Amino acid sequence: MSATLQKYPSCLLNSRQQLMASYQRIRNTSVVICAPLKLDDYQIQSIVETSPPKWHLAHVTWFFETFLLKDVLPDYQPFDPDYSYLFNSYYQTVGNMHARAQRDVLSRPTVEQVYQYRADIDKRILDLLTEIDESQWQKIAFLVTLGLHHEQQHQELLYMDIKHNLWSNPLRPAYLERPQQIIEIPSDLTWEQRQGGLVTIGFDADTFAFDNERPRHKVWLEPHRLSSRLITNAEYQHFMEDGGYDRPELWLSDGWQHILKNQWKSPLYWEKHEGQWYEFTLYGLKTLNPAAPVGHVSYYEADAFAHWAGKRLPLEAELERKLLEIPVQGQFSDSGVFHPQGGEGHYYGSLWEWTASSYLAYPRFKPWQGSVGEYNGKFMCNQWVLRGGSCVTPLDHIRPTYRNFFYPHDRWQFAGIRLAEDL
Repeated sequence: MSATLQKYPSCLLNSRQQLMASYQRIRNTSVVICAPLKLDDYQIQSIVETSPPKWHLAHVTWFFETFLLKDVLPDYQPFDPDYSYLFNSYYQTVGNMHARAQRDVLSRPTVEQVYQYRADIDKRILDLLTEIDESQWQKIAFLVTLGLHHEQQHQELLYMDIKHNLWSNPLRPAYLERPQQIIEIPSDLTWEQRQGGLVTIGFDADTFAFDNERPRHKVWLEPHRLSSRLITNAEYQHFMEDGGYDRPELWLSDGWQHILKNQWKSPLYWEKHEGQWYEFTLYGLKTLNPAAPVGHVSYYEADAFAHWAGKRLPLEAELERKLLEIPVQGQFSDSGVFHPQGGEGHYYGSLWEWTASSYLAYPRFKPWQGSVGEYNGKFMCNQWVLRGGSCVTPLDHIRPTYRNFFYPHDRWQFAGIRLAEDL
Protein backbone atom coordinates (compact mmCIF):
# COMPACT_ATOMS: atom_id res chain seq x y z
CA MET A 1 0.00 0.00 0.00
CA SER A 2 1.36 3.39 -0.91
CA ALA A 3 0.15 6.92 -1.34
CA THR A 4 1.65 10.28 -2.08
CA LEU A 5 2.38 12.60 0.82
CA GLN A 6 0.18 15.25 -0.74
CA LYS A 7 -2.82 13.12 0.20
CA TYR A 8 -2.06 13.37 3.91
CA PRO A 9 -3.29 16.23 6.12
CA SER A 10 -0.32 18.01 7.64
CA CYS A 11 -1.86 19.04 10.97
CA LEU A 12 -3.19 15.80 12.40
CA LEU A 13 -1.83 16.25 15.92
CA ASN A 14 0.53 18.73 17.49
CA SER A 15 3.22 16.30 18.59
CA ARG A 16 4.36 12.71 18.74
CA GLN A 17 3.55 12.70 22.42
CA GLN A 18 -0.07 13.60 21.72
CA LEU A 19 -0.41 10.95 19.04
CA MET A 20 1.15 8.30 21.28
CA ALA A 21 -1.16 9.29 24.14
CA SER A 22 -4.19 9.10 21.84
CA TYR A 23 -3.05 5.72 20.59
CA GLN A 24 -2.77 4.29 24.09
CA ARG A 25 -6.07 5.81 25.24
CA ILE A 26 -8.14 4.64 22.27
CA ARG A 27 -6.58 1.18 22.19
CA ASN A 28 -7.29 0.79 25.88
CA THR A 29 -10.92 1.81 25.39
CA SER A 30 -11.54 -1.32 23.33
CA VAL A 31 -10.24 -3.40 26.22
CA VAL A 32 -12.48 -1.52 28.66
CA ILE A 33 -15.54 -2.15 26.47
CA CYS A 34 -14.86 -5.89 26.58
CA ALA A 35 -14.10 -5.99 30.32
CA PRO A 36 -17.71 -6.82 31.38
CA LEU A 37 -17.81 -9.84 29.05
CA LYS A 38 -17.45 -13.41 30.17
CA LEU A 39 -14.96 -15.54 28.29
CA ASP A 40 -17.72 -17.32 26.36
CA ASP A 41 -19.15 -13.98 25.18
CA TYR A 42 -16.04 -13.26 23.10
CA GLN A 43 -16.92 -16.02 20.61
CA ILE A 44 -20.57 -15.22 19.77
CA GLN A 45 -21.75 -14.04 16.35
CA SER A 46 -25.55 -13.91 16.35
CA ILE A 47 -26.08 -12.83 12.73
CA VAL A 48 -23.92 -12.35 9.64
CA GLU A 49 -23.80 -8.58 10.24
CA THR A 50 -22.27 -8.91 13.71
CA SER A 51 -18.81 -10.19 14.61
CA PRO A 52 -17.48 -11.89 17.74
CA PRO A 53 -15.88 -9.39 20.13
CA LYS A 54 -12.67 -11.39 19.89
CA TRP A 55 -12.60 -10.87 16.13
CA HIS A 56 -13.08 -7.10 16.51
CA LEU A 57 -10.13 -6.92 18.92
CA ALA A 58 -7.93 -8.83 16.50
CA HIS A 59 -9.10 -7.08 13.33
CA VAL A 60 -8.35 -3.54 14.52
CA THR A 61 -4.90 -4.79 15.52
CA TRP A 62 -4.44 -6.41 12.10
CA PHE A 63 -5.24 -3.00 10.59
CA PHE A 64 -2.29 -1.36 12.33
CA GLU A 65 -0.01 -4.27 11.53
CA THR A 66 -0.99 -4.41 7.85
CA PHE A 67 -1.19 -0.75 6.90
CA LEU A 68 1.64 0.51 9.10
CA LEU A 69 4.17 -2.05 10.22
CA LYS A 70 4.19 -4.24 7.11
CA ASP A 71 4.17 -1.24 4.82
CA VAL A 72 6.74 0.93 6.57
CA LEU A 73 9.26 -1.39 8.19
CA PRO A 74 11.70 -3.25 5.95
CA ASP A 75 12.04 -6.97 6.66
CA TYR A 76 9.00 -6.86 8.98
CA GLN A 77 8.17 -10.23 10.55
CA PRO A 78 4.44 -10.61 11.31
CA PHE A 79 3.19 -11.70 14.71
CA ASP A 80 1.53 -14.69 13.03
CA PRO A 81 1.35 -15.04 9.22
CA ASP A 82 -2.06 -16.74 9.43
CA TYR A 83 -3.64 -13.66 11.02
CA SER A 84 -3.54 -11.85 7.69
CA TYR A 85 -6.15 -14.32 6.41
CA LEU A 86 -8.17 -14.68 9.63
CA PHE A 87 -8.62 -11.00 10.44
CA ASN A 88 -8.77 -9.25 7.08
CA SER A 89 -12.30 -7.89 6.73
CA TYR A 90 -12.84 -6.84 3.11
CA TYR A 91 -9.54 -5.56 1.72
CA GLN A 92 -9.28 -7.54 -1.50
CA THR A 93 -6.05 -5.83 -2.54
CA VAL A 94 -4.37 -7.12 0.64
CA GLY A 95 -5.24 -10.78 0.15
CA ASN A 96 -7.84 -13.46 0.80
CA MET A 97 -9.95 -13.54 3.95
CA HIS A 98 -11.94 -15.89 6.15
CA ALA A 99 -15.68 -15.86 5.40
CA ARG A 100 -17.53 -13.18 7.33
CA ALA A 101 -20.42 -15.47 8.22
CA GLN A 102 -18.05 -17.95 9.88
CA ARG A 103 -16.06 -15.73 12.20
CA ASP A 104 -17.67 -17.43 15.18
CA VAL A 105 -15.97 -20.76 14.34
CA LEU A 106 -12.52 -19.28 15.04
CA SER A 107 -12.05 -20.71 18.51
CA ARG A 108 -8.33 -20.34 17.85
CA PRO A 109 -6.49 -18.11 18.35
CA THR A 110 -7.80 -17.91 21.88
CA VAL A 111 -8.87 -14.74 23.63
CA GLU A 112 -5.60 -14.78 25.52
CA GLN A 113 -3.64 -15.03 22.29
CA VAL A 114 -5.59 -12.15 20.77
CA TYR A 115 -4.71 -9.95 23.73
CA GLN A 116 -1.07 -11.01 23.34
CA TYR A 117 -1.33 -9.99 19.68
CA ARG A 118 -2.65 -6.58 20.69
CA ALA A 119 0.14 -6.08 23.21
CA ASP A 120 2.83 -7.04 20.70
CA ILE A 121 1.54 -4.73 17.98
CA ASP A 122 1.02 -1.89 20.45
CA LYS A 123 4.67 -2.08 21.47
CA ARG A 124 5.82 -2.11 17.86
CA ILE A 125 3.61 0.86 16.93
CA LEU A 126 4.80 2.92 19.91
CA ASP A 127 8.39 2.05 19.03
CA LEU A 128 7.72 3.14 15.46
CA LEU A 129 6.25 6.46 16.61
CA THR A 130 9.28 7.03 18.81
CA GLU A 131 11.90 6.20 16.20
CA ILE A 132 10.48 7.33 12.86
CA ASP A 133 12.30 10.26 11.25
CA GLU A 134 10.65 13.49 10.14
CA SER A 135 10.73 12.56 6.46
CA GLN A 136 8.11 9.84 7.09
CA TRP A 137 6.23 11.47 9.93
CA GLN A 138 3.40 12.92 7.86
CA LYS A 139 2.54 9.53 6.37
CA ILE A 140 2.88 7.67 9.67
CA ALA A 141 0.80 10.22 11.56
CA PHE A 142 -1.98 9.94 8.98
CA LEU A 143 -2.06 6.14 9.01
CA VAL A 144 -2.01 5.94 12.81
CA THR A 145 -4.80 8.50 13.00
CA LEU A 146 -6.80 6.58 10.40
CA GLY A 147 -6.23 3.39 12.39
CA LEU A 148 -7.48 5.06 15.57
CA HIS A 149 -10.67 6.32 13.91
CA HIS A 150 -11.09 2.85 12.44
CA GLU A 151 -10.81 1.38 15.94
CA GLN A 152 -13.37 3.86 17.26
CA GLN A 153 -15.78 2.68 14.56
CA HIS A 154 -15.24 -0.85 15.79
CA GLN A 155 -15.79 0.26 19.37
CA GLU A 156 -19.27 1.35 18.32
CA LEU A 157 -19.67 -1.96 16.51
CA LEU A 158 -18.64 -3.77 19.69
CA TYR A 159 -21.53 -2.19 21.60
CA MET A 160 -23.92 -2.94 18.73
CA ASP A 161 -22.77 -6.54 18.31
CA ILE A 162 -22.58 -7.33 22.02
CA LYS A 163 -26.15 -6.08 22.39
CA HIS A 164 -27.43 -8.27 19.54
CA ASN A 165 -25.40 -11.27 20.68
CA LEU A 166 -26.81 -11.07 24.22
CA TRP A 167 -30.36 -10.40 23.01
CA SER A 168 -30.17 -13.57 20.92
CA ASN A 169 -29.80 -15.55 24.15
CA PRO A 170 -33.26 -16.50 25.56
CA LEU A 171 -31.98 -15.55 29.03
CA ARG A 172 -31.63 -11.92 27.83
CA PRO A 173 -28.46 -11.38 29.89
CA ALA A 174 -27.32 -7.83 30.64
CA TYR A 175 -24.00 -6.42 29.48
CA LEU A 176 -24.00 -3.95 32.39
CA GLU A 177 -25.96 -4.24 35.60
CA ARG A 178 -25.90 -0.67 36.83
CA PRO A 179 -29.05 1.43 36.34
CA GLN A 180 -29.35 3.76 33.38
CA GLN A 181 -30.66 7.31 33.18
CA ILE A 182 -34.32 7.59 32.37
CA ILE A 183 -36.21 10.31 30.51
CA GLU A 184 -39.54 10.78 32.26
CA ILE A 185 -41.24 13.42 30.10
CA PRO A 186 -40.40 14.18 26.47
CA SER A 187 -40.12 17.76 25.29
CA ASP A 188 -42.75 19.07 22.89
CA LEU A 189 -42.04 18.44 19.24
CA THR A 190 -41.59 21.79 17.53
CA TRP A 191 -40.33 22.82 14.11
CA GLU A 192 -37.46 25.03 12.99
CA GLN A 193 -37.86 26.82 9.69
CA ARG A 194 -34.73 26.62 7.53
CA GLN A 195 -33.88 28.74 4.52
CA GLY A 196 -33.10 27.22 1.16
CA GLY A 197 -30.53 28.27 -1.39
CA LEU A 198 -27.12 27.29 -2.65
CA VAL A 199 -25.09 25.95 0.29
CA THR A 200 -21.72 24.30 0.76
CA ILE A 201 -21.22 20.93 2.46
CA GLY A 202 -18.30 18.55 2.89
CA PHE A 203 -15.03 18.63 4.81
CA ASP A 204 -12.32 21.13 3.95
CA ALA A 205 -9.76 21.49 6.74
CA ASP A 206 -6.19 20.40 7.29
CA THR A 207 -7.16 17.82 9.89
CA PHE A 208 -8.43 14.26 9.72
CA ALA A 209 -11.68 13.27 8.06
CA PHE A 210 -12.65 10.21 6.05
CA ASP A 211 -12.34 10.41 2.29
CA ASN A 212 -16.11 10.09 1.85
CA GLU A 213 -16.57 13.49 3.58
CA ARG A 214 -14.63 15.28 0.84
CA PRO A 215 -14.52 17.43 -1.17
CA ARG A 216 -16.57 20.50 -0.26
CA HIS A 217 -19.11 21.23 -2.91
CA LYS A 218 -22.29 23.17 -3.60
CA VAL A 219 -25.77 21.76 -3.01
CA TRP A 220 -29.11 23.43 -3.65
CA LEU A 221 -31.62 23.19 -0.78
CA GLU A 222 -35.28 24.14 -0.83
CA PRO A 223 -36.80 25.89 2.21
CA HIS A 224 -37.77 23.30 4.80
CA ARG A 225 -38.40 22.60 8.46
CA LEU A 226 -36.65 20.21 10.85
CA SER A 227 -38.24 18.67 13.94
CA SER A 228 -36.73 19.77 17.24
CA ARG A 229 -36.17 16.24 18.55
CA LEU A 230 -36.21 12.57 17.65
CA ILE A 231 -39.45 10.58 17.47
CA THR A 232 -40.26 8.89 20.78
CA ASN A 233 -41.31 5.34 21.58
CA ALA A 234 -44.83 6.59 22.36
CA GLU A 235 -45.14 8.32 19.01
CA TYR A 236 -43.91 5.22 17.22
CA GLN A 237 -46.45 3.14 19.14
CA HIS A 238 -49.20 5.35 17.69
CA PHE A 239 -47.91 4.42 14.23
CA MET A 240 -48.02 0.72 15.17
CA GLU A 241 -51.50 0.98 16.69
CA ASP A 242 -52.73 2.68 13.53
CA GLY A 243 -51.75 -0.41 11.54
CA GLY A 244 -48.39 0.96 10.44
CA TYR A 245 -46.92 -2.49 9.79
CA ASP A 246 -50.06 -3.64 7.94
CA ARG A 247 -50.55 -0.78 5.47
CA PRO A 248 -48.62 -1.28 2.22
CA GLU A 249 -49.36 2.27 1.06
CA LEU A 250 -46.94 3.58 3.69
CA TRP A 251 -43.99 1.46 2.62
CA LEU A 252 -41.43 1.39 -0.12
CA SER A 253 -41.90 -1.74 -2.21
CA ASP A 254 -38.64 -3.32 -1.01
CA GLY A 255 -39.49 -2.43 2.57
CA TRP A 256 -42.95 -3.98 2.34
CA GLN A 257 -41.49 -7.21 0.97
CA HIS A 258 -38.89 -7.19 3.71
CA ILE A 259 -41.34 -6.83 6.60
CA LEU A 260 -43.59 -9.51 5.12
CA LYS A 261 -40.66 -11.89 4.76
CA ASN A 262 -39.31 -11.23 8.25
CA GLN A 263 -42.64 -10.64 10.01
CA TRP A 264 -41.60 -7.35 11.55
CA LYS A 265 -44.27 -5.83 13.78
CA SER A 266 -42.16 -3.54 15.96
CA PRO A 267 -38.64 -2.12 16.23
CA LEU A 268 -35.79 -4.50 16.96
CA TYR A 269 -35.47 -5.42 20.67
CA TRP A 270 -39.13 -4.71 21.49
CA GLU A 271 -41.02 -7.54 23.21
CA LYS A 272 -44.60 -7.69 24.46
CA HIS A 273 -45.43 -9.71 27.57
CA GLU A 274 -48.92 -9.82 29.07
CA GLY A 275 -49.93 -6.61 27.29
CA GLN A 276 -46.81 -4.69 28.33
CA TRP A 277 -44.04 -3.61 25.98
CA TYR A 278 -40.44 -4.19 27.01
CA GLU A 279 -37.18 -3.28 25.32
CA PHE A 280 -33.89 -5.14 25.46
CA THR A 281 -31.02 -2.82 26.32
CA LEU A 282 -27.38 -3.23 27.22
CA TYR A 283 -28.74 -3.20 30.80
CA GLY A 284 -31.02 -6.16 30.10
CA LEU A 285 -34.75 -6.33 29.41
CA LYS A 286 -36.48 -3.16 30.66
CA THR A 287 -40.01 -1.79 30.55
CA LEU A 288 -40.33 0.33 27.42
CA ASN A 289 -39.94 4.00 28.27
CA PRO A 290 -42.49 5.92 26.15
CA ALA A 291 -40.58 9.20 26.51
CA ALA A 292 -37.25 7.91 25.15
CA PRO A 293 -36.47 8.15 21.43
CA VAL A 294 -37.33 5.10 19.38
CA GLY A 295 -34.21 3.28 18.24
CA HIS A 296 -33.08 0.28 16.22
CA VAL A 297 -35.39 1.00 13.31
CA SER A 298 -34.45 0.39 9.70
CA TYR A 299 -34.54 2.97 6.93
CA TYR A 300 -37.68 1.24 5.70
CA GLU A 301 -39.39 1.76 9.07
CA ALA A 302 -38.18 5.35 9.39
CA ASP A 303 -39.45 6.17 5.91
CA ALA A 304 -42.82 4.47 6.54
CA PHE A 305 -43.27 6.39 9.80
CA ALA A 306 -42.48 9.66 8.03
CA HIS A 307 -45.09 8.89 5.36
CA TRP A 308 -47.63 8.03 8.05
CA ALA A 309 -46.91 11.34 9.81
CA GLY A 310 -47.29 13.31 6.58
CA LYS A 311 -43.63 14.34 6.66
CA ARG A 312 -40.34 13.07 5.25
CA LEU A 313 -36.83 12.24 6.38
CA PRO A 314 -34.20 15.00 6.21
CA LEU A 315 -31.66 15.19 3.43
CA GLU A 316 -28.10 14.73 4.62
CA ALA A 317 -27.22 18.24 3.41
CA GLU A 318 -30.08 19.68 5.47
CA LEU A 319 -28.76 18.00 8.60
CA GLU A 320 -25.13 18.91 7.89
CA ARG A 321 -25.99 22.58 7.56
CA LYS A 322 -27.73 22.44 10.93
CA LEU A 323 -24.87 20.49 12.55
CA LEU A 324 -22.37 23.08 11.34
CA GLU A 325 -24.21 25.75 13.32
CA ILE A 326 -24.10 24.10 16.74
CA PRO A 327 -21.44 22.68 19.11
CA VAL A 328 -20.62 18.99 18.89
CA GLN A 329 -22.26 17.98 22.15
CA GLY A 330 -24.83 15.40 23.14
CA GLN A 331 -25.07 11.89 24.54
CA PHE A 332 -22.03 9.96 23.33
CA SER A 333 -20.27 6.88 24.68
CA ASP A 334 -18.17 9.14 26.91
CA SER A 335 -21.32 9.71 29.01
CA GLY A 336 -21.25 6.09 30.17
CA VAL A 337 -24.99 5.76 29.41
CA PHE A 338 -25.38 3.29 26.56
CA HIS A 339 -29.08 3.74 25.86
CA PRO A 340 -30.59 6.70 23.95
CA GLN A 341 -31.94 9.57 26.03
CA GLY A 342 -32.70 12.16 23.34
CA GLY A 343 -34.02 15.56 24.30
CA GLU A 344 -34.90 18.96 22.87
CA GLY A 345 -32.44 20.26 20.30
CA HIS A 346 -30.15 17.23 20.45
CA TYR A 347 -28.84 16.89 16.92
CA TYR A 348 -25.69 15.09 18.05
CA GLY A 349 -25.53 11.79 19.91
CA SER A 350 -28.26 9.57 21.34
CA LEU A 351 -29.15 7.95 17.98
CA TRP A 352 -27.85 8.13 14.44
CA GLU A 353 -30.48 9.80 12.26
CA TRP A 354 -31.62 8.25 9.00
CA THR A 355 -31.59 10.63 6.06
CA ALA A 356 -33.36 10.49 2.72
CA SER A 357 -29.99 10.59 0.95
CA SER A 358 -28.36 7.64 -0.77
CA TYR A 359 -24.75 6.95 0.16
CA LEU A 360 -23.03 8.14 -2.98
CA ALA A 361 -19.75 9.81 -3.83
CA TYR A 362 -19.56 13.58 -3.64
CA PRO A 363 -18.73 15.36 -6.91
CA ARG A 364 -14.99 15.05 -7.64
CA PHE A 365 -14.59 12.41 -4.92
CA LYS A 366 -11.27 10.59 -4.94
CA PRO A 367 -10.62 7.65 -2.60
CA TRP A 368 -7.35 7.40 -0.75
CA GLN A 369 -4.59 5.83 -2.78
CA GLY A 370 -3.50 2.28 -2.15
CA SER A 371 -5.35 -0.43 -0.24
CA VAL A 372 -6.90 2.02 2.24
CA GLY A 373 -8.83 3.32 -0.78
CA GLU A 374 -11.10 0.32 -0.19
CA TYR A 375 -12.15 1.81 3.17
CA ASN A 376 -15.25 3.70 2.01
CA GLY A 377 -15.56 4.21 -1.72
CA LYS A 378 -16.48 0.70 -2.79
CA PHE A 379 -19.56 0.73 -0.52
CA MET A 380 -21.17 3.69 -2.31
CA CYS A 381 -24.09 1.66 -3.62
CA ASN A 382 -27.47 0.58 -2.20
CA GLN A 383 -26.92 2.17 1.22
CA TRP A 384 -28.31 5.24 3.00
CA VAL A 385 -26.61 8.00 4.96
CA LEU A 386 -27.06 8.56 8.70
CA ARG A 387 -25.85 11.62 10.57
CA GLY A 388 -25.05 12.89 14.06
CA GLY A 389 -23.65 9.99 16.08
CA SER A 390 -25.17 7.91 18.88
CA CYS A 391 -24.88 7.00 22.54
CA VAL A 392 -22.18 4.46 21.60
CA THR A 393 -20.15 6.81 19.39
CA PRO A 394 -16.99 8.33 20.92
CA LEU A 395 -17.28 12.12 21.21
CA ASP A 396 -13.88 12.81 19.65
CA HIS A 397 -14.79 10.65 16.65
CA ILE A 398 -17.73 12.72 15.36
CA ARG A 399 -17.84 15.79 13.10
CA PRO A 400 -20.65 17.77 11.41
CA THR A 401 -19.55 16.29 8.08
CA TYR A 402 -19.37 12.65 9.27
CA ARG A 403 -21.26 10.29 6.92
CA ASN A 404 -22.32 6.96 8.40
CA PHE A 405 -24.03 4.47 6.11
CA PHE A 406 -26.06 1.28 6.38
CA TYR A 407 -28.27 -0.85 4.18
CA PRO A 408 -31.96 0.09 4.34
CA HIS A 409 -32.93 -3.13 6.15
CA ASP A 410 -30.25 -2.81 8.85
CA ARG A 411 -31.46 -2.00 12.33
CA TRP A 412 -29.03 -3.47 14.84
CA GLN A 413 -27.22 -0.13 14.80
CA PHE A 414 -28.36 2.67 17.15
CA ALA A 415 -30.54 4.54 14.62
CA GLY A 416 -33.59 6.74 15.12
CA ILE A 417 -35.95 9.11 13.33
CA ARG A 418 -35.97 12.87 12.89
CA LEU A 419 -38.63 14.35 10.63
CA ALA A 420 -38.49 17.11 8.04
CA GLU A 421 -41.01 18.76 5.76
CA ASP A 422 -40.97 21.06 2.77
CA LEU A 423 -42.17 24.64 2.88
